[in-house]
Amino acid sequence: MFSKETYIQRRHTLKKKVGSGLILLLGNDESGMNYKDNVYPFRQDSTFLYYFGLDTASIHAVIDIDNDQEIIFGDELTIDDIVWTGYQEPLVEKAAKIGVTQMKPLSALSGYLRDVQNRKQEVHFLPPYRGEHTLQLQEWLKIAPAEATQRASVKLIKAIVSMRSYKSAEEITEIEKAVNTSIDMHLEFIRTTRPGMTEKAIAGKLQSIAIAQGGDISYPIILTVNGETLHTHARDRIISDGQMALCDAGAETAMHYCGDLTRTIPAGKQFSSTQKEMYEIVLHAQVSAIGACKPGVLFKEVHALASTKLLEGLKSVGIIKGDPQEALANDVHTLFFQCGLGHMMGLDVHDMENLGEQYVGYTDDLIKGTTFGWKSLRLGRALEPGFVITVEPGLYFIPTLIDRWKAENKLSQFIDYGKLEQFRDFTGIRVEDNLVITEGGNRVLGKELVKDVGGIEALRG
Repeated sequence: MFSKETYIQRRHTLKKKVGSGLILLLGNDESGMNYKDNVYPFRQDSTFLYYFGLDTASIHAVIDIDNDQEIIFGDELTIDDIVWTGYQEPLVEKAAKIGVTQMKPLSALSGYLRDVQNRKQEVHFLPPYRGEHTLQLQEWLKIAPAEATQRASVKLIKAIVSMRSYKSAEEITEIEKAVNTSIDMHLEFIRTTRPGMTEKAIAGKLQSIAIAQGGDISYPIILTVNGETLHTHARDRIISDGQMALCDAGAETAMHYCGDLTRTIPAGKQFSSTQKEMYEIVLHAQVSAIGACKPGVLFKEVHALASTKLLEGLKSVGIIKGDPQEALANDVHTLFFQCGLGHMMGLDVHDMENLGEQYVGYTDDLIKGTTFGWKSLRLGRALEPGFVITVEPGLYFIPTLIDRWKAENKLSQFIDYGKLEQFRDFTGIRVEDNLVITEGGNRVLGKELVKDVGGIEALRG
């Protein structure tokens, strides 16, 4: 955990921003894989971690702004628990380390919230993303499951976003630790991937690096020879010479701060001439986008810049024709770049996504797009110092999508479908780095991770 003062100050600031009422923050429970006691690795709710720092299952917290009280509800281990887990630091001692002195048993929360409702005190809660949270809100606050997200507190959401969006120096240090472990994972991927290996065999080695360095992966590893599919997790598929392998993988530290990187490499020692040409297009778009990231710049415009660079590159190989800027205005890029350029990153790999992308990545005056391609841009707002973001352009040749557009002769004034047919089975390329926005621009986080063609081929050799 961070210092006691960090959590005390965060809660103090949150109380000032929300102003009145009672804040209910739900921690996560253990979740059984195939029966109750055989559980998935526990992951605490990120907002609970941000304000209370306790990585313990089945505890919840309230912040009573009106009466200036902070209470954690949870149960101490019984002797039956200790037989299986060994001695654990008592919950009351953990709470003291984050500046909370009031503890109540978990069973008391229902009655406590009933009293709150009886005195007509407003209860602020976040949109639930787990089934048990939805049921708890139904039991404790009489909120129908279908209404839980709609009735979440917008004031609380906006207050949390206004705090978690700006990473402190100690948070950036922790994030950079995650990024450096992620880089170690990618170096292993670049150096050791060989034809004849399976995607899963490589992914397993990468996850072991994350675990060995004290944390785990920050999301299931995407490692595939089918890079055109945006989120294909590792399978038993054998990698063959002549293919490319795409790895999108990140580590999470013991404090649950995340890294998120992507590299694409040749399965053999070198890219083919066509692979190299396409890779250089993506890399140029990424370098251009990173260079444009600075305070005051709309990330939506950085996304447009990267998309333009991709279209310019595709024009150079004959797939695109006409003016790339005009092609962008007609959304031609979405045939090849269907997702967003990047997203916030912190305690979540897609930071605060459970609070709503409109609140996290946009503003009251900047509304998230709803059309194909643009609706997948999670971040559009103006960048500010302290933001930690990803920048990850790509080219994705999806046969089904190509066939659909070609059948409609869609935007044929910009697309040479005859030339495009030659790339139908090309698959996809993505390059991703993490950066923090600074007062004067940005800084790419972590130690150096090779991404130029010559550097990758040197490691492959």
